[in-house]
Amino acid sequence: MKPLKLGLPKGSLQDATLQLLARAGWRVTVSSRSYFPMIDDSEITCMLVRAQEMARYVETGALDAGITGRDWVLETGAEVKEVAELLYAKQSLAPVRWVLAVPENSPAQTARDLEGKVIATEVVNLTKKYLARHGVQARVEFSWGATEVKVPQLADAIVEITETGSSLRANHLRIIDTVLESRTVFIANTAAASDPWKCEKISNIVLLLQGAIAAYNKVGIMLNVRREHLDGVLRALPALKNPTISTLSDADWVAINTIVDEDVVRHLIPRLKAAQAQGIVEYPLNKIVL
Repeated sequence: MKPLKLGLPKGSLQDATLQLLARAGWRVTVSSRSYFPMIDDSEITCMLVRAQEMARYVETGALDAGITGRDWVLETGAEVKEVAELLYAKQSLAPVRWVLAVPENSPAQTARDLEGKVIATEVVNLTKKYLARHGVQARVEFSWGATEVKVPQLADAIVEITETGSSLRANHLRIIDTVLESRTVFIANTAAASDPWKCEKISNIVLLLQGAIAAYNKVGIMLNVRREHLDGVLRALPALKNPTISTLSDADWVAINTIVDEDVVRHLIPRLKAAQAQGIVEYPLNKIVL
């Protein structure tokens, strides 16, 4: 059986992707001198590819599957199968945005104010489609990077990607509209998606990746409590669904196991202690498969 050829995004999304794979159960080792990382799964071979190019290589079959942004799938127009949306980015779990931005002192307030102007961006096709939807005629120029510094000397506006907007603000730019909101996606070659073995392998990878994402910002809580205090503890305890309650060897006591948001634990543990819970243990989670 030939291994699954998996493309991993090189660049800004690389570290977050490798961390996600580690949480999902795969150890990937990257060498600074190679574009072919080692992975502890004999059924997978990996290649580092820029997210901008991933969809084209998956479309042609050079890769069976890959992780990239939906924005780059749309920008290239590649015919690939979107297997799943993976809710993570380089800094957070929030989607990224391609935004139309102008200098802080620009009179432009909407896209229509850029009629006849010059717009610099990496996503030329997406920008042209956006302008067409708004009935705006403008010259769209491809930017090879450092797009924020091209206004106002080299362009009147830019379309740039952002998670927080901090880089744009630091360069004295003002967002006037969102061109596209994008998330990371797992894509597959159409032929690979039709192959029974590859399809199952891809489905298993996605299942574990999504389980790892679901576990972000979650922790497990275990505790013991006397039955007479159980109702008070349950009232204090949020849960993913309903907590698991198990009888202990002493019939007067029960054990509770549940999952909570990590940022509530510092408030939750004192409340549980006040409700007479004992033996409270917080533990990290790698995956939650629903």
